[in-house]
Amino acid sequence: MPKPYPEEFRRDVVAVARKGEAPVTQIAKDFGISEACVHNWLKKADIEDGARAGVTREESAELREARKRIRLLEQEAEVMRRAVAYLSREVNPK
Repeated sequence: MPKPYPEEFRRDVVAVARKGEAPVTQIAKDFGISEACVHNWLKKADIEDGARAGVTREESAELREARKRIRLLEQEAEVMRRAVAYLSREVNPK
């Protein structure tokens, strides 16, 4: 997988593209990136700015953290269920 471009570079490309002084194909060629890359960055920038519907980077990170916490809590609950089942057998042997 190619190394991602620096955030500052992305912001510069988006700023130039938003000015609309040149077509996206020319902007991509001038910066040495693909047209699809420019379109993707513009789309992500619109989402971050609230101009387009979608999940922002911050919301995505928050969701990832919440899912991680849920997994941990589910694992802890499973350990507790097993401990209760084990201790119940020890207290009430059949």
